[in-house]
Amino acid sequence: MIFISQEVVDGLLTYSRMVHPKEGILLLRGEERKGDLYIEEIVIPPLATHGIGFSSFPFHHLPIDFSIVGVAHSHPSGSLRPSVTDLNHFYGSIMVIVAYPYTSERDIGVFDSKGKMLDFKVVRESSNL
Repeated sequence: MIFISQEVVDGLLTYSRMVHPKEGILLLRGEERKGDLYIEEIVIPPLATHGIGFSSFPFHHLPIDFSIVGVAHSHPSGSLRPSVTDLNHFYGSIMVIVAYPYTSERDIGVFDSKGKMLDFKVVRESSNL
């Protein structure tokens, strides 16, 4: 199971609204415990580029950080599905997509490297992570 803190959900939605109509991109920091993945923090990648229909960052500028478990990015189009380009640039264990209108956790999808949607649970209190 994937557990995402409420603070991360709020940050993903807020960041997506902030960069709209451009696509935003963020790194997900967390850890795996007993087969479950806990997402506890978001990080703006170095030299991130936000554009209409794309977002990216140079992977070679990332520091060695084993707590980065995936990437999150927004879809201003409202699509809650990864594109072929998204899957070809998969980084980490999971990909999170935040779809317009960025209002609640229903606008968030979590995917594996094959594009399969995964179940996740929002943890309201960070102490429960």
